[in-house]
Amino acid sequence: MQQPENINSLAAAVSYNKGRESGAHDGYEEGYLKGRANAIVARNSATFPLRPLHIMYVSSGKQYPYSPIDQAIITTLRGMVHQVTLADPRQQVADIAAHVKPDLVLALDAMELPVNQVDEIRKKGIRTAVWLTDDPYYTDTTAKMAPHYDHIFTLEINCIDLYHKLGCSSVHYLPFGAYPDHYFPLTVPSTVRREVNFTGSAYWNRIYFMNPIMPQLMSYNTGINGLWWDRLENYPQYAHKIEVNKWHGPEDTNQVYNGTKIVINLHRSHLDDSVNNNSKLKIPAASPNPRCFEICSASAFQLTDVRDDLARFYKAGEEIETYSTSQELIEKIEYYLTHERERQEIALRGLERTMKEHTYTHRLHQMFSILFP
Repeated sequence: MQQPENINSLAAAVSYNKGRESGAHDGYEEGYLKGRANAIVARNSATFPLRPLHIMYVSSGKQYPYSPIDQAIITTLRGMVHQVTLADPRQQVADIAAHVKPDLVLALDAMELPVNQVDEIRKKGIRTAVWLTDDPYYTDTTAKMAPHYDHIFTLEINCIDLYHKLGCSSVHYLPFGAYPDHYFPLTVPSTVRREVNFTGSAYWNRIYFMNPIMPQLMSYNTGINGLWWDRLENYPQYAHKIEVNKWHGPEDTNQVYNGTKIVINLHRSHLDDSVNNNSKLKIPAASPNPRCFEICSASAFQLTDVRDDLARFYKAGEEIETYSTSQELIEKIEYYLTHERERQEIALRGLERTMKEHTYTHRLHQMFSILFP
């Protein structure tokens, strides 16, 4: 029997009002959270006195994902020292250094920079430093490069002994950090709405880890993007949720982090001989990857696999959350999707720790405190 029209109208009105109240509540909660996050950023932005230094910066010479790091370091440098001269590894870097006479030539990655250029710079009495971006995954190459520099900065704590044994006298542990102009809490709703997300290349250890839990993982509103994810066993089944071979720049990645309830971080393996250049020494990795700091800088809740040196940077269960097995990952996803307030508070504490200690400003201040005490 057809319902009277007034009953249908009443039901529609009740449904509309409930939806409106729910939307208003969710909007208020999101706005309140974003307000707290941006207040944390405002009161913890790092500033240091301008140093009377002239730094010649030699970029990686590579494209994404290195180019955003180059941009972050260049912009940060310009706010910290009196003068910055830029160079590309394909240029005659030694001639440029001889002409501008900087206090320091700092190279990022340096795999594209010929070591004979570095030798020429040092012969002119100009100090050199390299910030190695991919330790320990390319130690077969970096072991040959490192002795040509005055100062070595590595983002992997397990590589310090290697460079000391090679005769490098000035070796320092300096992980990457977050660049708050790239990764930050948005003031408006993100264009992305997900429960779970993973951004990164599908190295084989990630494939082996994800394969058994893909049905559970994809039962949520989950997104994945990066290279090689068509390696998954049942990739066609999940292809509509996976962006294969698509690099997200910082702007898109920040949208994803801001619009995702749980961002997964899963580090690559030092034993993947198909992509690594760590075949001789097989140095294990203990330090967190750059993504660890970037996720927190976006005020996103991070669920990361355990690295031995992670506790130096974040407190597990307070500023970040961890897992050791694929089953534990699923269990914690289920828990934190149903404990929203707890998840949000951890994300905010992770943001605050990052802004206080783990930006590129902090890292370069640490570098200059070592080189120019």
